[in-house]
Amino acid sequence: MFKAVIGAEKLKEAIESVSTLVEEAKLKLSPEGFSVRAVDPANVAMVSLDLARDAFDSFEATDGELGIDLTKLNGIMEMADKGDGIELDLDETAHKLILRMRGLSYTMSLLDPSSIRKEPKVPSLDLPAHIVIRGEDLKRAVKAAEKVSDYMSIGVRGEVFFMEAEGDTDNVQLEMTKDQLVELKPGEAKSLFSLDYLTDISRIAGKTPEVSIDVGRDYPLKIRFKIADGHGDVSYMLAPRVESE
Repeated sequence: MFKAVIGAEKLKEAIESVSTLVEEAKLKLSPEGFSVRAVDPANVAMVSLDLARDAFDSFEATDGELGIDLTKLNGIMEMADKGDGIELDLDETAHKLILRMRGLSYTMSLLDPSSIRKEPKVPSLDLPAHIVIRGEDLKRAVKAAEKVSDYMSIGVRGEVFFMEAEGDTDNVQLEMTKDQLVELKPGEAKSLFSLDYLTDISRIAGKTPEVSIDVGRDYPLKIRFKIADGHGDVSYMLAPRVESE
């Protein structure tokens, strides 16, 4: 059983945080909310989403699993205005999800959860450097790096957090000291990451006030932030591109 009402903007940002990496996903329901774990087809990036029941205007659910076509759901959400409330109602017999908004009713077929790629195990990493940066600063640095390269280095030198990209002829660098960041725990860290993924992630994370970053030397990058007025948690893990000596 699943029946809920949620603001359109909250649902949009939750779905987009996952659909930036995958086109379909398993949505795990519980009486406390729902969660999604997914890895992109190239096994480079992983996303975890947890949306608590407090993010909803009303929420009723039993333990279960829904297979969602995220591309289709995003298309439906485009019809919703910012202030709309979205009603979600599961028709278990027909195996369909019904969405209602301002008199419009849309019945969406669900996917067989067993046909969707298995949920990944989230590795436990204790990375040496921890940074909390404003979302807009992260987005700005990634956007600048796109102009010169396909990859970006992220790390910490002494008491300075840096993001830099080097092309054939040009380079871009953002350096921020502790007083320019929300938080900085220094540690030996520098890893290289694909800007294709960072661009997609920063498009979502850039809308949030604060973004938490954990990074090491040639280790995966962890990016975390809150959505839905603090009632949702999104985290990404991005594999590094290890440079040859």
